Amino acid sequence: MKLNVNIKSIILDAICLLYILLFVYAAVSKFRDFENFQTQLGQSPLLSAFASWVAWVVPLVELIIVVFLIFPKLRNIGLFASFSLMVMFTTYIYIILNYSSFVPCSCGGILEKLGWKEHLIFNLIFIVLAILGLFLYYEKEKVNETSFRRIRSKKMNIAFLLLFLLLISGGMVVFLFNKSENIIQYHNTFIRRFPQHPNIETAPIDLKFNSYYFAGAGNGKIYLGNYTAALHVLEYDTILKTRTVHQIKVDKKDLPFQSLQLRVAPPYFFMTDGTVPCIFRGIIQDWSAKLLKFKKPTFTQAEPIDSITIALRAEVPRTGENILAVVNLKDSSEVKYGIGFLKKQIDGIFDTDGSLHVDPVTLELSYLYRYRNQYMTMDNRLEKVHYGQTIDTVSKANIIVDTIQSRNERKFAAPPLIVNRLSISYNDLLFVNSGLRGQYETEKMWKDASIIDIYKLSDRRYLLSLYIYNVGNHKLKQILVYRDNIYVLIDNQLIRYVITPVITDYYKIKIK
Repeated sequence: MKLNVNIKSIILDAICLLYILLFVYAAVSKFRDFENFQTQLGQSPLLSAFASWVAWVVPLVELIIVVFLIFPKLRNIGLFASFSLMVMFTTYIYIILNYSSFVPCSCGGILEKLGWKEHLIFNLIFIVLAILGLFLYYEKEKVNETSFRRIRSKKMNIAFLLLFLLLISGGMVVFLFNKSENIIQYHNTFIRRFPQHPNIETAPIDLKFNSYYFAGAGNGKIYLGNYTAALHVLEYDTILKTRTVHQIKVDKKDLPFQSLQLRVAPPYFFMTDGTVPCIFRGIIQDWSAKLLKFKKPTFTQAEPIDSITIALRAEVPRTGENILAVVNLKDSSEVKYGIGFLKKQIDGIFDTDGSLHVDPVTLELSYLYRYRNQYMTMDNRLEKVHYGQTIDTVSKANIIVDTIQSRNERKFAAPPLIVNRLSISYNDLLFVNSGLRGQYETEKMWKDASIIDIYKLSDRRYLLSLYIYNVGNHKLKQILVYRDNIYVLIDNQLIRYVITPVITDYYKIKIK
């Protein structure tokens, strides 16, 4: 019997020693590379919103547990605490593997040495060790009829307490997951998530000139217009292997063009200039366009919805303020205005500047403000509008506008704070190149890459972010999304990224 007690004591000491080594190693690893640990927690789908304080609490709790385990009389507290913490870690990993929208990178310590599934098994083993250690700790009496009842009673109490701690510890992690998801997706804490980066599938294409822009995509092709050669078109297949050059012919060239823009929505293409204003329409089979009867309104952006309907960001005649409109090209007098859709904060011109998009898949409209963290989604008849927020914190446009009275011109009196630089909508997702750095993002990465934030338009929530790396010292200039590809223009380079199901699974209509 004496030998049996000694063996149990040795096993208990070994279990406590294993936990001491584990927690000391894990805590020291986190503190040694604390900035990286905190940054990685910021990418966690469970802990993003709480990363700033969780990064401190976890290693401190680990060290406190070590103190309890060192002293024999306090080992029961240490083992119960170890059990609870390991249950939390295990629940965290289980949710990551089964319910998270993506699996983040490791968070320091042992996790850097093991995969997530291996670490789940590792944690389960330590949970079993904690349970064994607790039963050994309380099993000290000699086994006779009276003590047997006490031991059995103690074991029952330990089992109930462990079950209680299991529910509480696991429940806390589930609560944090739901709370963090709600905060990250809807409450604008400006913490980004970076899951797997899209892959570069083809070598960059040198376009020779940096004056190209994306004009549209469809039928397995992408199209580029040129700012300096307005009638010149480049056509590529989706993998950028086949290139075709087109020259647009318009039936009326004597108009006072100032900013002729190309938009392609196969089988049609449109040439527009809102300063004239004018709209040409043609078919991509022959690239010949005819001028449509169009007298009003003047506009600054035009996006085709279908062959006879086009969405505009127009100008209010007397004030010059921005307003959204949809025009029926069969009857140009039929103009539907989104009155009150754009929210004026300062002057109704600069403060409502932004990007108008027509989703080529869903045909829904969206508008993203340039100088504030807001966007809106609309049906293509401008009958319903919903408002959403990007994840940064600038809700009021940070601009100063001055008027030059002699010219009756309005200009910025100081450099504006750009919140949203570029954007595109595709298949119910909004891709936004943000102008602001978020929490836990290093200055070096901010200089070396552009960040694309992705939102689900139908329920107006933030999903995740990805990096588009610079080419030399040149940053992202244009972006186009088509099927499972992201195409970018950086200086004179055309680059294709293939996006993973981490993103495409959020598409409203599945791609074939």
